[in-house]
Parts: sequence; C-alpha cells; structure tokens
Amino acid sequence: MELYIGLDVSLKLTSICVVNQSGAIVQEGVVDSDPEAIAAFVRSKAPGTVRIGLETGPTTTWLWTELRRLGLPVICIDARHAKAVLKMQINKSDRNDAAGIARIMQTGWFKEVRVKDLDSHAVKALLVSRALLVKIKRDLENQVRGLLKNLGLVIGRATFNVFVTRAEELIKGRSEVVAAVGPLLKARKAIEQQLDDLDHKVLMLARHDAQVRRFMTAPGVGPITALCFKATIDDPARFRRSRSVGAYVGLTTRRHASGELDWSGRISKCGDAMLRMYLFEAAGVLLTRVPKWSALKAWGTRLTKRNGLRKAKVAVARKLAVILHRMWIDGTEFNWSKQEVAA
Repeated sequence: MELYIGLDVSLKLTSICVVNQSGAIVQEGVVDSDPEAIAAFVRSKAPGTVRIGLETGPTTTWLWTELRRLGLPVICIDARHAKAVLKMQINKSDRNDAAGIARIMQTGWFKEVRVKDLDSHAVKALLVSRALLVKIKRDLENQVRGLLKNLGLVIGRATFNVFVTRAEELIKGRSEVVAAVGPLLKARKAIEQQLDDLDHKVLMLARHDAQVRRFMTAPGVGPITALCFKATIDDPARFRRSRSVGAYVGLTTRRHASGELDWSGRISKCGDAMLRMYLFEAAGVLLTRVPKWSALKAWGTRLTKRNGLRKAKVAVARKLAVILHRMWIDGTEFNWSKQEVAA
C-alpha cells in the first residue's frame, strides 16, 4: 500500500501524519525535530512511503539534506501553496497542518522547490557577513564625518588608512572630540581587520574553484560577484534557458496586461538582492572602466547613448547573468571579440 507523509516542523517537535491512497489517516505522531528520529518513525510506522512533504521554512535546508542522506523520499513544497491549502482548515493546529501537507503529497497538487546544497549556503553566509561588515564600516565613517563636520572639520576624500590618519590629525589636541570620535575609529579599525580576513577567505575560495575562475574571465566580474552568482544559482540545470536567469534575479521588466492595458514597468527586483547589486556593479565597471572591447561592451555603449547610463547598466547586468549561466552550461570562458567586429 502506498503511503504519503506530511511534516509540520517546529524548532523542537515535528508533527507527522501518514495517509493512504484515499487520503485517510493511518498513522500520526510527534517526534523530536531531528532527522534520525523522523527517519526512525517513518521506517517503523510507514515502510511503504512514496512521498514525504516538507514545507519551506528556516530549518528546511538542513532537514531536507539530512533526510535525503538517510534515504527518505522527502519533497520540499512551496510555502505559498501549502498556506493556500491549509488556511481552509477549520481547526488550525500542528496535527492538522501535517495532515494537510500529507494530503497535498497524496493528490500531487504541489510545486516542488529546489533546495540548495549546504556548500552554497556556506558561501552565501560568508558573503552576507562581508556585506554587513562593509555596511557597518561605511556607517562608522559617515558618523565620524558628521560629528567632525559640525565642528568645522572636514575629512574630505579619504580611503583605506588615509581616513583614520586624517581623522586623527583633525581631532589631535581636542579632548572633548577624542572622547566621542576615538571609540568609533577603534571600532572601524576592528571591523577593517575582520574585513581583511573575510576578503582573504573569499579570494582563497575563488582561487580553488575552477568554475569561479571561468566566471572571472568576463569583464567586470570579480571573485565576489562570481562566488555570489554560483552560490545563488547553485545548479545551472535548474534553468532550461539561460535567459530565464535574468528574470530569476529580478532584472527583467514587470508587465501589466489586461483587456485595455498593456505596459511594461520597471524591473521586478525579484530574487536575490545581493546578486542583483553585484551584477549591476559589474555592469558599471564594464561600461566605464574596462578598456578592452567586446560585443557586450559595444551593445552597452549603444544603450548608454540612447537611454542613459543607468538603464544601460541594468540591461548589461541582465545580459551578464545570461552569459555567465551559458558559460557555466558550456564550461567555457568569456568570448572576447575585436572592436572592429563588435562595432
């Protein structure tokens, strides 16, 4: 007899419901939110399980990976689909939610969600931590600039260690200012040290990854953008067409169509905001700093003359995402072209 299981997972306990082909409940239980405990329940109470439903949530990646490793046919379903079904239940409880997910598995009316592997999540966590430290460092610098500007002291344009040197020169001999600005400069120094360590780890990851090095052959794409693209996409086979990656990252226009209206708006900004920002920055570097000519640069230059630099950056960022995906599928490097041919 074919059986279907629904899991309603919380931080400590997991409600499990087993239904048969007709949707009738044949087993129920509550176990610890531990993959071994869930696997033991399934193997003892429901040996003929065909599908196990797991709703997307904070612990989904870890639990899905561990249950798959234990050989269970677990499927991660879209939370929006699950909520659309479960909200129609009369009595809202973990037990009823597990039964509802089990019946979704039994009917097959669900959309399976692709779960990224733990390595991709580890790389993304590293990049997120780095981005947060960059923001904190920038906020500290802006706070120091604001405090000194109120006293008529202007740091001006300063980067790296020049900022600290310039700030210390301005506050020298002013004890009341040192008391306010000194701790901020010390905090900035500590943040800068941690940033250097993270940058070193990012460079080591990029250096030992052949695919990331191939991404970096594209103009404007550095180790951070390349690592972020690989960690976000995770598996290039997810997309049947490379141009779908642009929509996945949120770099395609929103379209509104009805019986009387049909217009295209700004980009959708769906998907991962960090990858979208890095691709936009890479497009800006390609259009303004990279001297070497390519068909992509020629296309972006024409867009700049016609629509302006900002819109050209968005368009080039979208095309760059498509090109990186195709490079990944084909296992090739960026295809440069001569200026005479591209123009």
